Amino acid sequence: IFSNNPYKKVEKNMPPKVQKTKEQKAKAAQAGSRANAKKKKWSKGKTREKLNNAVLFDANIVKKLEGEVPKYKVITPSVVSDRLKISVALAGRGLKYLCKKQLIKMVSSSSKFHVYTRNINVE
Repeated sequence: IFSNNPYKKVEKNMPPKVQKTKEQKAKAAQAGSRANAKKKKWSKGKTREKLNNAVLFDANIVKKLEGEVPKYKVITPSVVSDRLKISVALAGRGLKYLCKKQLIKMVSSSSKFHVYTRNINVE
């Protein structure tokens, strides 16, 4: 019964398994299955409300752009997009326009992220 080799399978005296009948197997399978259980409901996930931002400049947006935006302390396309309800691409173009008119000045610029601030004229 005992062996010096730890990897060798040790035989024990076990009683032989009792073979189940087909009816018993079917009954066990039915009891164990989740056929009677409710099916898992998947969550719909988190949904964000759809933004309905403008994609073209109109007179009202240009008026707000020239009036309100130069008063902001930190100006980025995403901030302008959020406050004026315009697309980010349109906000970026608007900021370039304001910078050209010297109403705001650029602080930092990379390929994707542009930061502007209000233009304080020291006289």
